[in-house]
Amino acid sequence: MAFKVIKEDILSENDGVASEVRASLAQEKTFMINLISSPGAGKTSFLEVIGPKLKEEGISFVIVTGDCFTSRDAERLDALDLPVVQINTGNACHIDAQLVASALEDVDLEGMDLVIVENVGNLVCPAEFDVGEDVKIAILSTTEGDDKPIKYPLLILESALAIINKTDLLEYVDYDMDFSVENIRKINQTIKVIKTSCKTGEGIDAFLSWIKDKIKIKKIT
Repeated sequence: MAFKVIKEDILSENDGVASEVRASLAQEKTFMINLISSPGAGKTSFLEVIGPKLKEEGISFVIVTGDCFTSRDAERLDALDLPVVQINTGNACHIDAQLVASALEDVDLEGMDLVIVENVGNLVCPAEFDVGEDVKIAILSTTEGDDKPIKYPLLILESALAIINKTDLLEYVDYDMDFSVENIRKINQTIKVIKTSCKTGEGIDAFLSWIKDKIKIKKIT
């Protein structure tokens, strides 16, 4: 029972800060996404591809990238002249709302269209913690097995979009795409699924169209 109370207190405190972050973003009509995946699923590579395309579209954005100790992901994005803020969580397995709030303190949100949170590589804890985002996005990959949706259903249930990445490797791995997509939709009937490859560009335009629609809706609500 004590552990349950501790967890509830932590989540309650986090949710309070998340509500404050969400209110600040709503005031500026800024859309925020929370990218969640296991390590190596391709979050940073995905951002390396879509970041320049967002700039080409004239979308103003900032990437808040989380890592336990290093700044390697932020350095990769900065090398492409993408706007990025680094968060280090230490041993924490997720980004919480307080860390996002602190990261955004030095960001001018006026006129900002999009905030992208690149969470720490983990399929469990980040799914539980609201950071003030409009939507969570699950990034899965063909290299990690087609059973991830049924092994980690909370992430799928909490996400508005599931990206199945690294489709260019399908011929080299034992991955049943139909099985994976079927289970994603069993868990969450309203979720959208986009299949992507950062190598071939598959699905990138579909994602850009999806995110532009979300930004547009946020601006008029």
